[in-house]
Amino acid sequence: MIKPLAATFALLMSGTAAFAQTIYPIDRADILAGSRFDFKVEFPGVVDPAKLKVTVNGADTTGAFGRAAEFIVREDGKEQSALLLREVALTKPGRYVIEASDGSLSRSVAWNVYDTGPRKAKNVILFIGDGLSPAHRIAARLLSKGIVEGKSLGKLAIDDMPQMALVATAGSDSIITDSANAASAYATGHKAAVNAMGVYADRTASPFDDPQVETIGSLAKRRLGLAVGIVTNTEIEDATPAAMLAHTRRRAAYDEIVAQYFAAKPDVLMGGGAANFLPKGAPGSKRRDDADYVAKFRDAGYTVATNAAELGAAKPDTQKLLGLFAPGNMDGVLDRKLLKGGGVKKNPNQPDLTEQLGAALSVLSKNPNGFFLMVESGLIDKYAHALDMERAVYDTIMLDNAVRQARDWSAARGDDTLILVLADHNHPNALVGTINDDMTTVPNVPLRERVGVYEKAGFPDYPAPDKDGYPSRVDVNRRLAIFSASLPDHYETYRPKLDNPNEPTEKAEAGTFKANEKYKDVPGAVLRFGNLPAMMNASVHSGEDVILTAVGPGSDRVHGSMDNTEVFRVIADALGLAPAKD
Repeated sequence: MIKPLAATFALLMSGTAAFAQTIYPIDRADILAGSRFDFKVEFPGVVDPAKLKVTVNGADTTGAFGRAAEFIVREDGKEQSALLLREVALTKPGRYVIEASDGSLSRSVAWNVYDTGPRKAKNVILFIGDGLSPAHRIAARLLSKGIVEGKSLGKLAIDDMPQMALVATAGSDSIITDSANAASAYATGHKAAVNAMGVYADRTASPFDDPQVETIGSLAKRRLGLAVGIVTNTEIEDATPAAMLAHTRRRAAYDEIVAQYFAAKPDVLMGGGAANFLPKGAPGSKRRDDADYVAKFRDAGYTVATNAAELGAAKPDTQKLLGLFAPGNMDGVLDRKLLKGGGVKKNPNQPDLTEQLGAALSVLSKNPNGFFLMVESGLIDKYAHALDMERAVYDTIMLDNAVRQARDWSAARGDDTLILVLADHNHPNALVGTINDDMTTVPNVPLRERVGVYEKAGFPDYPAPDKDGYPSRVDVNRRLAIFSASLPDHYETYRPKLDNPNEPTEKAEAGTFKANEKYKDVPGAVLRFGNLPAMMNASVHSGEDVILTAVGPGSDRVHGSMDNTEVFRVIADALGLAPAKD
């Protein structure tokens, strides 16, 4: 019995994978009543229209959606047909069964269309620590609060919240997500494939014609007239911020994402990434055309800030705000405040995430209908990829400062704001102990043997933090030992990188990478052979659940074990985006 059962299970699993991308939205999709989406059926071959039958709860597409679908005989000029209907909606909650047949092959999927309760929150602020792992959170607590005899001397704002849940992060095509489809699940309530946002990745060649699903940025503005803000310290075109509004299965399409931002016109848009707003030929531009989107946004009524001084000088009556503070990613706290590495010398006056948040709240709160705001501390992920743990932890402290700021702001208004804090995906980082680098008391001992575990870990000796929670040094005698479970070949120095952000690898031959020779002669450095394919130049994401904490009206829906698509539902319910009809 064992072999037949195993074979049957394997067949079922392979069949699921083969058919899952035939009908869009996919099987078991949860769809907010009244939200817009594209309906598509892909057939494996050319279909005779006379034999085609597609129904939604027994009705044809015209009866179900109010208009006829387009039949494409040969999609992309290939021997494959498709049925397509753009921007449809289902307003009645319930279970919908979609059946598609070409006369010989058939496929059936089911959707759940849901409504919401009445509106509970005036505003929603979604904080995303990109790649934020539990190790980052604990390290941020240890550095910013301190610990004595095993008890922390304070709590992080991101942890001191009444509601908590574990959130599963798998995408439609893999158990491991990237930032695009992970953030897209939060922004749309739909699963997506790696690199895709706001769309179901179909089989066509174009990355811009895939079946779209409506984003929270669009819904908030269209249905309630809310202001919309997007704030990050990465490039503003990067996956997490872009997922709040954009539609593409190619997250690297920065030029097109900027164009989609301009079409959507969020009230606040702040981060790095100025290079893709500037016309080709302008100093520092990365655009492939002559479009000047800084000028376009300015002509559309936006106040434009390029540094912290200009951001602080924005007029009190500012209604629209575009902040572009670096050509690429902005710099993290450790470099801006202490080390002056990275791009700080070229861009010395970059605002902190708390300054960006303050400006965003000032603009968005002018809308009497309320607002939706996404705030990302995005460099946590960049540093975790690069095995640069100290920089990642300092940017986690910055995220916590921004959350505390938002909570204080909401409390002063009577707690009318739902605040959610979570990671989009995990990194396989672990806090395993401390590293004792005191050469005077423990001389001539290899650094590997200086890793203290269990009782030998003791407690780190970082100096007392400043008012913002940042110790003035990271190169202390006894510091935290945070290691990654996913590794490229690299030289482990066991020390913080005090000159510039870490670069663990360098290019080798044939598209592969090797350990960066820059660190080879650092005293005590050890060559670590990786456990990843040689084509990977950095650590990678992992598939563990992430932590979600929440406070404010509507946060009671946050508890237990959740799927990442349910985060969208928490937001939709708090805002009452589809109130149940009596």
